[in-house]
Amino acid sequence: MKYDPSAGRSPLPYSPFKSCTVPRPIGWISSVSPDGVENLAPYSQWQNLTFDPPMVMFSANQYPDGRRKDTVLNAEQTGWFVWNMATYDLREAVNISAMALPPEVNEFDRAGIGKTYADLSSTPMVAESPVHFECRYLSTHRMSGNSNVGTIDIVFAQVERIHIADEVIDVDGKLDIPRIKPLARMGYYDYATITETFEMRIPEASDAEASGLEGQPG
Repeated sequence: MKYDPSAGRSPLPYSPFKSCTVPRPIGWISSVSPDGVENLAPYSQWQNLTFDPPMVMFSANQYPDGRRKDTVLNAEQTGWFVWNMATYDLREAVNISAMALPPEVNEFDRAGIGKTYADLSSTPMVAESPVHFECRYLSTHRMSGNSNVGTIDIVFAQVERIHIADEVIDVDGKLDIPRIKPLARMGYYDYATITETFEMRIPEASDAEASGLEGQPG
């Protein structure tokens, strides 16, 4: 089966596009407006960009009526947001925070989760999440789609502080991913969680190449 997505709807009952790029890390992003209204929302188009210095991006589709997402506006207006690692244990809270709620509704309260606050800004963080990135806003790149909801804001930021709960660091000084069970987005309405990992090293890689793959600056 093959088809041209620009020609119309998928010939399958459900569009396969998002199910081909999987699993996708979830950008569970908290932010606060200049007026102090706190926000929390998951974005499945989230990724690291580089490590020296660490930079990240997320892509936010507009609402069908053309409104931009509160997370984007908050990041632009305050200069900060926080990425909170989404985990299997927090899956219901992640799902609730995905609801399209009015800007004045606090998703932390709606999802029934705790809050702590970032060191470098007044941004709230998910207390139960084991890892947080405090992200300083850099820029937004807008791309027009074929519809309002297809139009996106791509937000770029630099990670200025990383928080990791001590209990998820193993004896080798690595994150214990099977214990954390990070949540990932699939296609359709599906999610996945990571419970197994394995290691592969590139044969004959130089020390510099190995450091780059590890993400060690310098």
